[in-house]
Amino acid sequence: MTMDVGLLILQVVIGLLMMGHGAQKLFGWFGGQGLRATTDWLAGMGLRAPRFWALMAGLAELGGGLLFALGLFHPLGPLAIIAVMIAAIALVHWSHGLWISNGGSEYSLVLLVLAAVMGLWEPGAYTLDRFFGIALPQPQTFWIGLIFIVVAVAFALLTRQHRSLTASTGSAGQVAS
Repeated sequence: MTMDVGLLILQVVIGLLMMGHGAQKLFGWFGGQGLRATTDWLAGMGLRAPRFWALMAGLAELGGGLLFALGLFHPLGPLAIIAVMIAAIALVHWSHGLWISNGGSEYSLVLLVLAAVMGLWEPGAYTLDRFFGIALPQPQTFWIGLIFIVVAVAFALLTRQHRSLTASTGSAGQVAS
């Protein structure tokens, strides 16, 4: 029971925070800049179809965070968070090293690992999947989803337009997650 309560706390806190980041990107809520600014920011990093990727990032954070918090359709929520964190590390944080104090990947890496561990575990006792008896095939769903994510992020990165170093760092007001 203690383990299930711990898992519930992780699910809810991480899920709600991710939902907040998605709402920032999509709607400009919680101090965010909205979809247009997110699109411009991604365009500044050379991503082709930046509005598509801005929408995907916002939906992955909002929808993935919701699924994660509720423990619904496991492991789709953790996979959505993994997708956004891989992209954030690759596009924004990698060039700054590990530590977040230098703009590095530390925080995104912690969220990525946490989501991966949660995605590999079975849903806890206090999830909607358990309540409704939903069970996606595991571990196949996780591994197939992870392969899809790696291919999609690689595609986005490999098809980027190369720009000057200053243009690829993004706007000062945009927070990557």
